[in-house]
Amino acid sequence: MSVCGREKCAFKRKPYPPGIHGKSYRRGLSEFGTQLREKQKVKFLYGLRERQFKNYVASAVSQHKIPTGDALVSFLELRLDNTVYRLGFAPTRAAARQMVSHGHVFVNGKRANIPSISLKAGAEIQIRPTSLGKALFANIGSTLKKYNPPEWLELDKANLKGKIIAQPSVAELVKAYNTSVIVEYYSR
Repeated sequence: MSVCGREKCAFKRKPYPPGIHGKSYRRGLSEFGTQLREKQKVKFLYGLRERQFKNYVASAVSQHKIPTGDALVSFLELRLDNTVYRLGFAPTRAAARQMVSHGHVFVNGKRANIPSISLKAGAEIQIRPTSLGKALFANIGSTLKKYNPPEWLELDKANLKGKIIAQPSVAELVKAYNTSVIVEYYSR
Protein backbone atom coordinates (compact mmCIF):
# COMPACT_ATOMS: atom_id res chain seq x y z
CA MET A 1 0.00 0.00 0.00
CA SER A 2 2.88 2.35 0.66
CA VAL A 3 3.85 4.53 -2.25
CA CYS A 4 7.49 5.26 -1.55
CA GLY A 5 8.72 1.90 -0.21
CA ARG A 6 11.27 3.39 2.19
CA GLU A 7 11.21 2.79 5.93
CA LYS A 8 10.76 6.48 6.77
CA CYS A 9 7.80 6.86 4.42
CA ALA A 10 4.99 8.99 5.85
CA PHE A 11 2.41 6.42 4.74
CA LYS A 12 4.11 3.72 6.82
CA ARG A 13 4.57 5.88 9.89
CA LYS A 14 1.05 7.32 9.87
CA PRO A 15 -1.36 5.23 7.78
CA TYR A 16 -4.32 7.47 8.60
CA PRO A 17 -5.50 10.86 7.33
CA PRO A 18 -3.95 14.03 8.80
CA GLY A 19 -5.68 16.17 11.38
CA ILE A 20 -7.19 15.85 14.81
CA HIS A 21 -9.86 13.37 13.67
CA GLY A 22 -7.49 11.36 11.48
CA LYS A 23 -7.18 8.28 13.67
CA SER A 24 -10.91 8.02 14.27
CA TYR A 25 -11.66 8.37 10.56
CA ARG A 26 -13.09 5.01 9.48
CA ARG A 27 -15.20 5.68 6.40
CA GLY A 28 -14.01 3.93 3.24
CA LEU A 29 -13.36 5.67 -0.04
CA SER A 30 -15.99 6.07 -2.70
CA GLU A 31 -15.39 4.70 -6.19
CA PHE A 32 -14.35 8.15 -7.38
CA GLY A 33 -12.02 8.52 -4.39
CA THR A 34 -10.35 5.20 -5.17
CA GLN A 35 -9.88 6.17 -8.82
CA LEU A 36 -8.51 9.58 -7.89
CA ARG A 37 -6.07 8.11 -5.38
CA GLU A 38 -4.70 5.62 -7.94
CA LYS A 39 -4.31 8.38 -10.54
CA GLN A 40 -2.52 10.65 -8.07
CA LYS A 41 -0.26 7.81 -6.95
CA VAL A 42 0.98 7.16 -10.50
CA LYS A 43 1.24 10.87 -11.33
CA PHE A 44 3.43 11.54 -8.30
CA LEU A 45 5.45 8.35 -8.82
CA TYR A 46 6.51 9.42 -12.32
CA GLY A 47 6.59 13.17 -11.51
CA LEU A 48 4.03 14.25 -14.09
CA ARG A 49 1.62 17.13 -14.35
CA GLU A 50 -2.08 16.54 -14.96
CA ARG A 51 -2.05 17.49 -18.64
CA GLN A 52 0.97 15.27 -19.39
CA PHE A 53 -0.61 12.32 -17.63
CA LYS A 54 -3.96 12.88 -19.34
CA ASN A 55 -2.19 12.87 -22.73
CA TYR A 56 -0.47 9.56 -21.89
CA VAL A 57 -3.82 8.01 -20.94
CA ALA A 58 -5.43 9.35 -24.14
CA SER A 59 -2.68 7.91 -26.33
CA ALA A 60 -2.89 4.57 -24.47
CA VAL A 61 -6.66 4.45 -25.11
CA SER A 62 -6.31 5.40 -28.79
CA GLN A 63 -3.83 2.64 -29.67
CA HIS A 64 -5.30 -0.84 -30.20
CA LYS A 65 -2.24 -3.12 -30.26
CA ILE A 66 -2.02 -3.99 -26.54
CA PRO A 67 -4.41 -3.51 -23.60
CA THR A 68 -4.80 0.09 -22.47
CA GLY A 69 -3.31 -0.38 -18.99
CA ASP A 70 -0.25 -2.14 -20.39
CA ALA A 71 0.20 0.60 -23.00
CA LEU A 72 0.00 3.28 -20.30
CA VAL A 73 2.70 1.58 -18.22
CA SER A 74 4.84 1.12 -21.34
CA PHE A 75 4.56 4.81 -22.28
CA LEU A 76 5.52 5.89 -18.76
CA GLU A 77 8.43 3.45 -18.49
CA LEU A 78 9.91 4.48 -21.85
CA ARG A 79 10.28 8.15 -20.90
CA LEU A 80 13.93 9.25 -20.91
CA ASP A 81 14.00 10.31 -17.25
CA ASN A 82 12.47 7.01 -16.12
CA THR A 83 14.87 5.00 -18.28
CA VAL A 84 17.85 6.84 -16.77
CA TYR A 85 16.45 5.98 -13.32
CA ARG A 86 15.85 2.32 -14.27
CA LEU A 87 19.42 2.02 -15.59
CA GLY A 88 20.65 3.02 -12.13
CA PHE A 89 22.34 6.25 -13.19
CA ALA A 90 20.20 8.25 -10.72
CA PRO A 91 18.92 7.38 -7.22
CA THR A 92 15.40 8.76 -7.84
CA ARG A 93 13.21 9.72 -10.78
CA ALA A 94 13.45 13.39 -9.75
CA ALA A 95 17.25 13.19 -9.80
CA ALA A 96 17.10 11.50 -13.21
CA ARG A 97 14.82 14.25 -14.49
CA GLN A 98 17.26 16.91 -13.28
CA MET A 99 20.20 14.99 -14.75
CA VAL A 100 18.51 14.95 -18.16
CA SER A 101 17.40 18.60 -17.92
CA HIS A 102 20.96 19.71 -17.21
CA GLY A 103 22.24 17.90 -20.30
CA HIS A 104 24.26 15.12 -18.67
CA VAL A 105 22.73 12.40 -20.87
CA PHE A 106 23.32 11.36 -24.47
CA VAL A 107 20.68 9.45 -26.45
CA ASN A 108 22.06 7.71 -29.53
CA GLY A 109 25.18 9.90 -29.37
CA LYS A 110 23.29 13.21 -29.18
CA ARG A 111 22.80 15.39 -26.13
CA ALA A 112 19.23 15.25 -24.80
CA ASN A 113 17.76 17.68 -22.29
CA ILE A 114 14.03 16.90 -22.47
CA PRO A 115 12.99 14.37 -19.79
CA SER A 116 9.75 13.40 -21.52
CA ILE A 117 11.36 12.09 -24.72
CA SER A 118 9.76 8.79 -25.62
CA LEU A 119 12.36 6.14 -26.39
CA LYS A 120 12.11 3.06 -28.58
CA ALA A 121 13.81 -0.32 -28.55
CA GLY A 122 17.41 0.01 -29.70
CA ALA A 123 17.98 3.46 -28.19
CA GLU A 124 21.34 3.88 -26.46
CA ILE A 125 21.61 6.03 -23.34
CA GLN A 126 24.92 7.11 -21.85
CA ILE A 127 26.28 9.62 -19.39
CA ARG A 128 28.06 12.51 -21.11
CA PRO A 129 31.81 11.87 -20.76
CA THR A 130 32.57 15.48 -19.74
CA SER A 131 29.96 15.24 -16.96
CA LEU A 132 31.63 12.27 -15.27
CA GLY A 133 33.96 14.59 -13.34
CA LYS A 134 31.03 16.29 -11.59
CA ALA A 135 30.16 15.54 -7.96
CA LEU A 136 26.83 14.09 -9.12
CA PHE A 137 28.66 11.12 -10.61
CA ALA A 138 31.36 10.75 -7.93
CA ASN A 139 30.32 7.29 -6.67
CA ILE A 140 28.25 6.00 -9.58
CA GLY A 141 30.67 3.13 -10.23
CA SER A 142 30.25 1.62 -6.77
CA THR A 143 26.47 2.12 -6.95
CA LEU A 144 26.20 0.32 -10.29
CA LYS A 145 28.27 -2.69 -9.13
CA LYS A 146 25.38 -3.81 -6.92
CA TYR A 147 22.61 -2.83 -9.35
CA ASN A 148 20.81 -5.09 -11.82
CA PRO A 149 18.56 -3.33 -14.37
CA PRO A 150 15.18 -4.69 -15.50
CA GLU A 151 15.03 -7.36 -18.20
CA TRP A 152 14.14 -4.89 -20.97
CA LEU A 153 17.35 -2.90 -20.41
CA GLU A 154 20.98 -3.77 -21.05
CA LEU A 155 23.65 -2.03 -18.95
CA ASP A 156 27.36 -1.67 -19.68
CA LYS A 157 28.66 -0.77 -16.21
CA ALA A 158 32.23 -0.08 -17.33
CA ASN A 159 31.34 2.52 -19.97
CA LEU A 160 28.18 3.84 -18.24
CA LYS A 161 26.01 3.00 -21.23
CA GLY A 162 22.59 1.46 -21.42
CA LYS A 163 20.44 0.16 -24.23
CA ILE A 164 16.75 -0.60 -24.54
CA ILE A 165 16.63 -4.14 -25.92
CA ALA A 166 12.86 -4.71 -25.81
CA GLN A 167 9.54 -3.17 -24.84
CA PRO A 168 9.01 -3.17 -21.07
CA SER A 169 7.02 -6.20 -20.02
CA VAL A 170 4.22 -5.17 -17.69
CA ALA A 171 4.28 -8.55 -15.95
CA GLU A 172 7.87 -8.09 -14.75
CA LEU A 173 7.31 -4.53 -13.53
CA VAL A 174 6.34 -4.25 -9.90
CA LYS A 175 2.95 -2.61 -10.16
CA ALA A 176 1.80 -0.94 -6.97
CA TYR A 177 -1.13 0.59 -8.80
CA ASN A 178 -4.20 -0.46 -10.79
CA THR A 179 -4.15 0.90 -14.35
CA SER A 180 -7.72 -0.14 -15.17
CA VAL A 181 -9.03 2.12 -12.39
CA ILE A 182 -7.02 5.02 -13.84
CA VAL A 183 -8.47 4.43 -17.31
CA GLU A 184 -11.98 4.35 -15.79
CA TYR A 185 -11.27 7.67 -14.07
CA TYR A 186 -10.50 9.37 -17.38
CA SER A 187 -13.37 7.71 -19.24
CA ARG A 188 -15.99 9.52 -17.14
